[in-house]
Amino acid sequence: MKIGFIGLGIMGESMSENIVKKHNDKVFVSDLNKSQVEKLAAVGAVPCDSNIEVAKNADVIITMVPKSEHVKAVYTEILDEINEGKICIDMSTIDPSVSVEVSKMIKAKGAQFADAPVVKSKPAAIEGTLGVLVGCDEELFPVIEPILKYMGCNVIRMGENGKGLVMKICHNALCAEIQNGVNETLILARKMGISTEDYHTAISYGGAQCFYLDAQWKNIDSENWATAFSLENENKDLGICQRLAAETETPMPGMETAKAVYAKGMEAGIGKEDWRATYKVVRGDYDA
Repeated sequence: MKIGFIGLGIMGESMSENIVKKHNDKVFVSDLNKSQVEKLAAVGAVPCDSNIEVAKNADVIITMVPKSEHVKAVYTEILDEINEGKICIDMSTIDPSVSVEVSKMIKAKGAQFADAPVVKSKPAAIEGTLGVLVGCDEELFPVIEPILKYMGCNVIRMGENGKGLVMKICHNALCAEIQNGVNETLILARKMGISTEDYHTAISYGGAQCFYLDAQWKNIDSENWATAFSLENENKDLGICQRLAAETETPMPGMETAKAVYAKGMEAGIGKEDWRATYKVVRGDYDA
């Protein structure tokens, strides 16, 4: 079974590299950034000049691109190469309604489609320990699960097309709310003379212990804002969450508070920095 991978950005680069290393057949890759394609070719991938070339050669086509409009553009571009027997897996984080629209477009060609967004960031992508949240037909899941496990150690089907993305948006909104709470209380603790390390240790003893703080406290303490997952991407996800909340008339005051922090970060021009850079926003670095 030949696999194609379109989109070799921060996450896609490492995800596709794990497929190349673990899969026993050809892996075709493409990206707008040709240097990324060359990097994957150096570890054994088959470089392609276009997304169409990937789709033509692959039995399973995986996409990992930034936004809803990019997903629609890619699948519209390759649609003539989609036929019965092919499987498309979009691992981007986009609006669930757009993903459902794309799934219908692909299924109309006789092919199969899954949304399979990932949780965790670059280090887990490198290690192949991502979490993968899948929305697809029930009979498709056991077919694609072994492929998804090249990239992740935890893979779960959430339901039909679009449901993997619904869960991903809920996950990221919760992460932003947890992050906002860490930012606020850490800033208070530091102002009162408690070190970041002691704050982390104390939190680990109680019910507030969390993966985000465990993973990020050293970076926050050293003011390292190098990007593993960008502030602008989380801002995009919170915008999707706002729309879902409005559509379902679900009050989400904590999410709205976090979204306001992200909006301020975007206004401050730090969208390309890591999402933990919201710490600077909460600290007041960009107050007028």
